[in-house]
Amino acid sequence: MKPKDSDKLSTGKRIEQALLTEISVGKLEPGQRLDEAGLAERFGTSRTPVREALSRLTAQGVLVEGEKRGVFVAEYSREELSQIFEAMHEIEAACARIVSLRLNFLSRSEIEAAQIVCEDAAASGDTARFIQANEDFHMAIYRATGNPFMAEIASEFRRRTGPFRAKKFATHEDLLASAQSHRDLMADIFSRDSATASKGMRDHMTLSFMETLKAN
Repeated sequence: MKPKDSDKLSTGKRIEQALLTEISVGKLEPGQRLDEAGLAERFGTSRTPVREALSRLTAQGVLVEGEKRGVFVAEYSREELSQIFEAMHEIEAACARIVSLRLNFLSRSEIEAAQIVCEDAAASGDTARFIQANEDFHMAIYRATGNPFMAEIASEFRRRTGPFRAKKFATHEDLLASAQSHRDLMADIFSRDSATASKGMRDHMTLSFMETLKAN
């Protein structure tokens, strides 16, 4: 039986990925301290792989070392958040432009599948599920570029801003509005017009940024 990709990962890498997911969907909030001993108990392992995971996330800028012992989820000022979103605008718009030109049946299907989950979660008011589906939707767009380097850069920005973006989904109406924004964005990307796709993503990201600022 062929092993799953997750089975091939080291314990430290699995912990790293789990924490990244929790940060990107806002389960771990800006400024929250990560306790090494608590994480080791939670994941059923020694402190060594936990320490490795925290060290890698710190090197990525997702976590920061505190003045005292411990590491914390990175916090940003409104100015820093604005600068990060400015960079995100450019990367995401470039991804949308490239996808509109390279779109194939598989990548389109993955984007549509992620949106179906977004729609379902929005309709039922399941915020946690929607936030995860929202991340999956954008990740599907990144993969559709066919450029793993660009996808990784885009993913890094999403990881850094996840706890801040998650706060904008405060009501059922917020989920429904975001799902509608996805529908508009998909139409722009699937038009296969690169200028339309790029503008659509810029509009989507501008709305996201404004809502994020209001929530933080």
